[in-house]
Amino acid sequence: MDELMALFATQPTTTIARALLGMYLEHETPDGKLGGYIVDCEAYLGPDDLAAHSVGMRNTSRVRAMYQEPGTIYLYTMHTHRIVNFITQPKGIPQGIMIRGLEPVDGIDLMEQQRQKTGPDVANGPGKLVQALQIPAELYGESVFTSPLHLVPERRRTPKEILALPRIGIPNKGEWTQMPLRFAVAGNPYLTNIRKAAVQQDHGWLERRNSDGERNDIDLLRSAINEKNLRL
Repeated sequence: MDELMALFATQPTTTIARALLGMYLEHETPDGKLGGYIVDCEAYLGPDDLAAHSVGMRNTSRVRAMYQEPGTIYLYTMHTHRIVNFITQPKGIPQGIMIRGLEPVDGIDLMEQQRQKTGPDVANGPGKLVQALQIPAELYGESVFTSPLHLVPERRRTPKEILALPRIGIPNKGEWTQMPLRFAVAGNPYLTNIRKAAVQQDHGWLERRNSDGERNDIDLLRSAINEKNLRL
């Protein structure tokens, strides 16, 4: 976890977004643990980013979490759907990453009950995964390193290929509309709007390595800090 915290504190938001793909996100609830792999996310680079809530250093009660420590959980509601974001830069620099898609692993039955859906529709969108994971508004301002909603780097998987795409639903923002700030695991069925023909049988993951002298997930997380090790 120390290396992950250092990643959030020292690396560019786009690098962190790539490194979050394959990261295990877990929520400890009264009903049990719910979790899965992050497969789709979007970087927001305020104050210059015209699509960011912190554009122009806007600082209201709604966005105060964006100005807190790296790893702070920023929640907001859009069209009745709660959206989860993680702050990615040192305190006072309002940048973050929205989690857009999750491949469920633990507590799938509970997530399906919560969503009243099965298959990719359980968590292939930002509001859907928040509902599936039962993320409450009370986690606003908490840390993704220490709260009931937290990252588990030991369980990280590695994408075979990372796509860099324009963010979804960002019209009329000049160059920021088409800027490739959405990062996704190629071939994973839990991506928003993925074509059926693009879904890969292995969901876009590299085969897991054994622990007999080969690289483990922590090693792979360390290498993710170097962007040249990640295919675009």
